[in-house]
Amino acid sequence: MRISTCFVLAVLPMAAVLLLPAAAWAWPWPRPDSGDPFTMTVDDAGCRSGEVAVRLHNQTRQLVRFDLKADSVRVATGSIPARETVVRHVPVRRGSQAEIEAYSVSENEADTLIDSTRAENDCPWGHQRHGHLPYTGPPADLMGKLATGVGFVVMGAILWWYGSIWPRSAP
Repeated sequence: MRISTCFVLAVLPMAAVLLLPAAAWAWPWPRPDSGDPFTMTVDDAGCRSGEVAVRLHNQTRQLVRFDLKADSVRVATGSIPARETVVRHVPVRRGSQAEIEAYSVSENEADTLIDSTRAENDCPWGHQRHGHLPYTGPPADLMGKLATGVGFVVMGAILWWYGSIWPRSAP
């Protein structure tokens, strides 16, 4: 590809974002639905506790009741004061995932699904020192350098030996 073609292909998405503001708002950042009474954000799993922190933020000026489920099992229920945020911790087993769903609860209507996300607990298994990787042997690049060095020494020895016998005169 020509350099000008590469440049055009690299600049084209940025130009579209700048020239089409509607596309810029719709593209990578999902915005909460303005009609929802609250929003839900889920943090990463805590390796020691095995729990995921779920933050529910009330966007209205009145009390909102919620129901929090993990894999269709109710794990928390309660209410969120106006313009406040509550945090609930949802357990997720090691090496597994959980579908976390937040429902808005009202007395006269069926529960309304507000948000749903998948939380994964991918913490390492077993006892591990934090900040240190397990020892898995010498690094591969060191072994490659050593093998190359040994190959050069052997090749030099062969060339030296062959150079000592080659210019020999015939009897």
